[in-house]
Amino acid sequence: MAKKATNKKESLPMEEMLWKVCDALRGSIEPSEYKHVVLSLIFLKYAGFHFKKRRQEIIADGLADFVDSVEFYAAKNVFYLPETSRWSYLKENAKQPDIASKVDKALADIEKENKPLQGALPNNYYSSLGIEAEKLGSLLDKIDGFDEILASADGNDIIGRVYEYFLSKFAIKEGKGKGEFYTPKTIVNLIAEMIEPYEGKIYDPCCGSGGMFVQSLKFVESHNGNRRKVSVYGQEFTKTTFKLAKMNLAIRGIAADLGEYAANTFTDDRHKDLKADFIMANPPFNQKDWRADNQLTDDPRWVGYDTPPASNANYGWILNMVSKLSANGVAGFILANGALSADGVEGAIRRKMIENDLVESIVILPRNLFYSTDISVTLWIMNKNKKARVVNRNGQEIHYRDREGEILFIDMRQMGEPFEKKYVRFSDEDIKKVAGTYHNWQREGASQSYSDIPEFCKSVSLDEKGGIKEKDYSLVPSKYIEFVNRDETVDYDTRMKELQDELSDILRAEAESRTAVLDVFKSLGYEIEL
Repeated sequence: MAKKATNKKESLPMEEMLWKVCDALRGSIEPSEYKHVVLSLIFLKYAGFHFKKRRQEIIADGLADFVDSVEFYAAKNVFYLPETSRWSYLKENAKQPDIASKVDKALADIEKENKPLQGALPNNYYSSLGIEAEKLGSLLDKIDGFDEILASADGNDIIGRVYEYFLSKFAIKEGKGKGEFYTPKTIVNLIAEMIEPYEGKIYDPCCGSGGMFVQSLKFVESHNGNRRKVSVYGQEFTKTTFKLAKMNLAIRGIAADLGEYAANTFTDDRHKDLKADFIMANPPFNQKDWRADNQLTDDPRWVGYDTPPASNANYGWILNMVSKLSANGVAGFILANGALSADGVEGAIRRKMIENDLVESIVILPRNLFYSTDISVTLWIMNKNKKARVVNRNGQEIHYRDREGEILFIDMRQMGEPFEKKYVRFSDEDIKKVAGTYHNWQREGASQSYSDIPEFCKSVSLDEKGGIKEKDYSLVPSKYIEFVNRDETVDYDTRMKELQDELSDILRAEAESRTAVLDVFKSLGYEIEL
């Protein structure tokens, strides 16, 4: 335990030092480009270290004639590097005025030699940035200090943590309206602990930088599972984020099918026939104009449901995931709160999903969890099989209760701890409490006892008095959970929107009034400012 704590402590200054190095790029490139510059170099260092180590092993085994055989590297999950892609070569040329083009060539040559990396690395990126050679060389010097970390017992984990540290820092830095490529780790951990993706196919239809997959396999390892029993499928629309995901997964040694290229999940589904055992996702919130009015109206993913409205993709994402679930599949995904009570076509779809007994749990989350928005959001758990059954999971026999026609509501809005001054994250205790409550509700056994808790959780059936049918199939947790000390009859998110609209109207009226006053003075020959 002490050793593990020491390694973690030692890695922190390296992470912070590299983050400070990013400030040296200020003025040379846009802040939104920092992540691509730094993370690609971290990948080159990682690949170079393991290539050198594997090369030495091949020679030591008396197989010097095969030091340039790609197969001898791929067999050990190591990328083969041609001479121009090796870290030693880049380091030697770090002070050269053409170092940017040399980095571009290094990345291109690695892609050419390693099929799993095709389409993953930046293409002629550094040369096009116009970054000063001196600053790029300085960055190479700093990253060169990774050798000691990579050589440590948990070097791969540390380099992965550095990568994740940068992804989270970049997401925070880019802030509202940006950072969609990253889902905060504590949210992903919560989903993983609830749906327990021990083995089978895991799918993310909007995988961003691949964080769902990373944390899924960490979950498997932390519970003594076998990651070889897990296969990963995903899709990402944004090209640069698609590359981030492939690099992130490569550093972690995770093989994944993300499709041959970045693509729109709705209009170019790369996994049409997939039936996933687990789905984890954080789709774009309230995505508008995701399809044309006459587009995708007969898509097989909506069979049995109305076509989701073109004005909002929330239910398009939900039905896409429902269509991909296996017979016993479970999905955990994040959506904006509006989907809980939306009416019209969305309301009809929600009603049909509830009647089809797909919705298993709704967990409302606190505000300020995300770096790209401050709105309150909801975790949905969908389950294709809520019947009583016995399942062997990770070598353990689990007895599930019959929860047909029931939904578990959980309120986490009073949970979480401060993070980075203006954000919130879940503690391990928060995650354990919520996941434990959910599993106790699901399962039978001496240690699995569930009871409703005011202001925290409530199990509600479809037909009971005050139940889901009576509440017009709304999934807003505050309509069901008992609140003792707070007035939860108010939909605070809706009320906040109403207040914001009122304020906008006041400000607009004030601006119009000011303009009218200025026009009066102007007509009298006076030029004034208000």
